[in-house]
Amino acid sequence: MFSSTTSAVDGARLVTGDAVPEITRLKTEDGGPMDVGGATLAAAAMRAGLIDEYAVVTHPVLVGGGTPFFTALDHWVDLTLVETRTFPGGVLLARYETRR
Repeated sequence: MFSSTTSAVDGARLVTGDAVPEITRLKTEDGGPMDVGGATLAAAAMRAGLIDEYAVVTHPVLVGGGTPFFTALDHWVDLTLVETRTFPGGVLLARYETRR
């Protein structure tokens, strides 16, 4: 578990510092699927080039504030659309793979 506010967890390992080295280590050792959520953590992983696939879920609601999920990047991230799916209520899933 990655957190900047929690000091203890049960049944998980807590990382409170820079998450990028830990994500890199986990990708290298295990190589299995890993979900990364939260704007701050995802932005750090994006800038480090650690994300292989993006699953963007859009809800039909407009809000005027909050933390941007896609913050300013150092370079373009080229994506290939691999799946779209619609759900009741107008929710849309778009899944993209990172082109390297």
